[in-house]
Amino acid sequence: MMRSKLLAAATTLALAGASLGSGAASAADAALDCELKFSLTGWSAIFQHAEGAGVVTCENGLSTPVDIKIKGAGLSVGKYHIDDGKGTFTDVHKLSDVFGDYAGADANAGAVKAGTAQVLTKGTVSLALAGAGEGVNIGIGVNKLTLSPVKPK
Repeated sequence: MMRSKLLAAATTLALAGASLGSGAASAADAALDCELKFSLTGWSAIFQHAEGAGVVTCENGLSTPVDIKIKGAGLSVGKYHIDDGKGTFTDVHKLSDVFGDYAGADANAGAVKAGTAQVLTKGTVSLALAGAGEGVNIGIGVNKLTLSPVKPK
């Protein structure tokens, strides 16, 4: 009788531990809301190049400064800068998910007040960008945007 009660108690504890463990895994897999605030300067003459900096901030309180590099090719001519740009990430599970190469295509036209709105993807993670600035930029390009953590100096 005592052995049956011990076995039942052990089974109950094992099942409770398993359900706690799966709850922790589910919480770790939950999507994390993160955003990017950035500025960048770029030029294009068939090839497009832009560099900038920003900060990624997530709802869990973590944030990190990032370097931004954009490269592309296509029919594009211009020079511009974007200040106070904003980006929103989807399908992020941890801050490190935001780093890497994103791909996308864009079409833009602007004079004096340049603007951009674009969605880029990296696997399952997407980054929707919006920003305004000044310059002249007319063209269509296929871009690669790279986000990397700022290296300590």
